[in-house]
Amino acid sequence: MTGLALLIPLALMMGLVGLVAFFWALRRGQFDDLEGAANRILIDDEDEPASGQQTHPDAKGEVVAP
Repeated sequence: MTGLALLIPLALMMGLVGLVAFFWALRRGQFDDLEGAANRILIDDEDEPASGQQTHPDAKGEVVAP
C-alpha cells in the first residue's frame, strides 16, 4: 500500500512534465511544418557535398571528411 502512495504521485508528476514539454514544443513551433519534414527526406542532394566536406579526386565521387 505504501508503494501506491509513492507511485501514484510520481506517475501524475511525470504526466504533468510530459504535458508541459508538449505545450513547450507546441509554442516553439515544432509541429508547424509536418509536410516539409516528410518531403525533405525524399530530396536527392547527392550531387553536392555537405558543407565542410570535400570529394577526393580519386574516390569516384565518394565524400571524404576533411
